[in-house]
Amino acid sequence: MTAPGPPGRDVCVEVQSPSGLAQAQGVGPVVDSLCAASYGLARRGFAAERRRPLPSPQTLTVVVERLRTVLFPGYFGQSELNEQNAYFHVGAALDEVQRLLEEQVRRGLCFVCVRAEPRCPECEVDARDKTREFISRLPEVRRILATDVQAAFEGDPAATGPEEAIFCYPGIFAVTAYRLAHELHDLGVPLLPRIITEYAHGTTGIDIHPGAKIGTHFFIDHGTGVVIGETAVIGNWVRIYQGVTLGAKSFPLDAEGRPVKGIPRHPLVEDGVVVYGGATILGRVTIGAGAVIGGNVWLTQDVPAGAKVTQALARHERFEAGAGI
Repeated sequence: MTAPGPPGRDVCVEVQSPSGLAQAQGVGPVVDSLCAASYGLARRGFAAERRRPLPSPQTLTVVVERLRTVLFPGYFGQSELNEQNAYFHVGAALDEVQRLLEEQVRRGLCFVCVRAEPRCPECEVDARDKTREFISRLPEVRRILATDVQAAFEGDPAATGPEEAIFCYPGIFAVTAYRLAHELHDLGVPLLPRIITEYAHGTTGIDIHPGAKIGTHFFIDHGTGVVIGETAVIGNWVRIYQGVTLGAKSFPLDAEGRPVKGIPRHPLVEDGVVVYGGATILGRVTIGAGAVIGGNVWLTQDVPAGAKVTQALARHERFEAGAGI
């Protein structure tokens, strides 16, 4: 084609298609291989085939951050809120959240939908209903989060006030993301709950599956390396520290050798339990109310209520005057 040049002159420019450009740069075979259908993974992510866009982690990050400004008004986003403008701010934020989230819920539903049409009316109606129900649950989510903040302040002598826990504690951020994701999980929304909790996981190092059930006044102190599995059930006033794992001991396999999904396989932690750093609790065991699990303990069996479990004391031998040699 001819492109305009300086006055009185024309410049001839050769324009290549993307595939031609790839071939010219020597990457054509790589592009062909990456786009081939033979790589063995599910190809549902190809918008060209499905004609349906996938959920956007970037948009869901925006949704979570907007919801933090709603759940903790004045702490995030606009810090100049007062009684006169708070109503407007919360309403505007929720309006944006509802609009963004409804589209993401629709995309998640369409991802698992078996219908072939690019714009499924059933998914659109379902997305609208689930999003509205989620929004209606936010006051209860905030009520529970207030108990988590209280537990953080009362459980950490270094906390100067609840405000510090809200602003600074990674455990509060991770639990906030979990509680939002759990409501979406409870509503049967695909993909989005995991995207939200993995956003918090990447930010804080705290990995909470949105399917876990966690009571009120929950406090994760320090937090890095904490893992809470899908079917874990945690009571009220539970406190855990960094590096704690509430995991599965084994994975039952089906007739084809694949892990069986959805069966209870993670611990039950009753009210008032404290689990110190580095402890690993595996399997569908019960940690009784008020029990204390010491640091670096490995547990695969039930613990009675009120028990204290610690590592066996290392034996120290004194080599005096040749004794013990």
